[in-house]
Amino acid sequence: MKRPFAPTLLSLCVVAGAALADDDAQRCAALTSSSADVTLSLHQWVAAGQLPQANPGRAALTGAALSKAAMPAHCLVQGVIGARTGADGQAYGSHFELRLPSPWNGRFLFQGGGGMDGVVGQALGAIPFRGASALPALDRGYAVVSTDSGHTGKDNSDSRFGVDQQARLDYAYAAIGSVTAQAKALILAYYGKAPAHSVFMGCSNGGRAALVAAQRFPTQFDGIIAGNPGLRLSRAAVAQAWDTQAFSRAAPRTADGQPILAQALTQVDQDLLAKAVLDRCDALDGLKDGSIDAMSHCQFDPAVLTCKAGQASGCLSQAKIEALHAVFNGAHDSHGQALYSDWPWDAGIASDGWRVWKLGQSTTGKADARNATLTPGSLGLYFMTPAQANLDLAHFNFDQAVATTAQTAAINDAVATQYSSFTQGGGKLLVVQGNSDPVFSANDLRRYWARLTSDNGGRQQAEQWARLFVVPGMTHCGDGPALDDFDPLTAMETWQDKQQPPAQLLARGSAFPGRTRPLCAYPQEAHYQGQGDVFACQEP
Repeated sequence: MKRPFAPTLLSLCVVAGAALADDDAQRCAALTSSSADVTLSLHQWVAAGQLPQANPGRAALTGAALSKAAMPAHCLVQGVIGARTGADGQAYGSHFELRLPSPWNGRFLFQGGGGMDGVVGQALGAIPFRGASALPALDRGYAVVSTDSGHTGKDNSDSRFGVDQQARLDYAYAAIGSVTAQAKALILAYYGKAPAHSVFMGCSNGGRAALVAAQRFPTQFDGIIAGNPGLRLSRAAVAQAWDTQAFSRAAPRTADGQPILAQALTQVDQDLLAKAVLDRCDALDGLKDGSIDAMSHCQFDPAVLTCKAGQASGCLSQAKIEALHAVFNGAHDSHGQALYSDWPWDAGIASDGWRVWKLGQSTTGKADARNATLTPGSLGLYFMTPAQANLDLAHFNFDQAVATTAQTAAINDAVATQYSSFTQGGGKLLVVQGNSDPVFSANDLRRYWARLTSDNGGRQQAEQWARLFVVPGMTHCGDGPALDDFDPLTAMETWQDKQQPPAQLLARGSAFPGRTRPLCAYPQEAHYQGQGDVFACQEP
């Protein structure tokens, strides 16, 4: 006699899972916005297993490495907030992408952009440092949103939007507020409840935007991860013009008199500099190993490499020494007033990540360094008022820099230190900076951190909710002779869930295979403990 069919536990789970997926897909298809200012162009169910799409141009300015992890099943939503025609006749609006995973972990992450934005990146919540191998937020169950910050550009170096008043406001800060509000409304509509935790994570301009999120929308986020933040972006743009002028003065010329910027320092020169800096500072942390962990003690003067009479190699010309002094001492006006910041000396000066911004690779008079190609548009069309098209960096007037950039600086720069509403809501701030960043000076961030600490009750009080980690050798959002594989998102999750501020982040990196070392909460630094490869965090 045959037994009646009895479904197994496995078959019941499969059926239940399929039913849940069907329900999710139906809810996704039915998702709408209640705001008349919002148009949803896409809401579709994405089955589990699809791989992220490569976008190397965007990653170059955000730091986010392409995740190799397949995406979970999720509802993909795309739309635009505040579509309009701008003062220049162009179409504007804050385009966004929101991914709503199944299952959801109850958390929300706003993914920061990079450069001048203008591109909607795939909303994955990848750790925004090029060496990172940790799982993206989407794969952890976060709902993730990304945006173009109010304008569509040909890429994220396109600054033409700067002639439109509202577009400036959206890029500076306003799109963060509108996109956050819409994302949270859609999350509530889809899941039936609001996020338990809301995190903003980004690097470069995405790092600046992360600080802006805490400073201008303090009740909307309880977690901020800001990587290599361009907190004084307006002044950093001025410094890019300064550096380009300084290196151009030392560069050889073409037949028609144009400077060959990339040859102001050759790779041999960079290697010579890095070796001299390491000879001076590497062992200060207790072990000579190619990494300057005792960053606060590193003092260096490139004049020690000045060529002596008759010396043709293993040295630097007087013109190159003067260019290095000008760059590392920082931009100044003709009265000696500092316009930005000085820069720390570190081993990353020999890396491709340093060269690509300051010097480039071009062998002609047409420079390809990012300082030379990105800055004419960003400084001329966005930071300067009135906007100035076709800005010539070779003739930029540094005496007028403060006045001409003041209006955009007021809405753009993330220099506020009052975080009382943010901290009252349980907000946590985690900042990571490369010490060899050629775009945003680590010294400028250190000075900001001193002000933030002083304005918030001193170090003991501030460290309850704010932690800074400076990565030796790391350039802009990763790379360099550095350990750039670390996981600030897990550190933030632990901090939020267990109220345990991170004292260190364990880091690895392809530059030093097999090495694991702590990144220490500033001002502590890693010091050798006298055996093996054991380092511990100590006061400088």
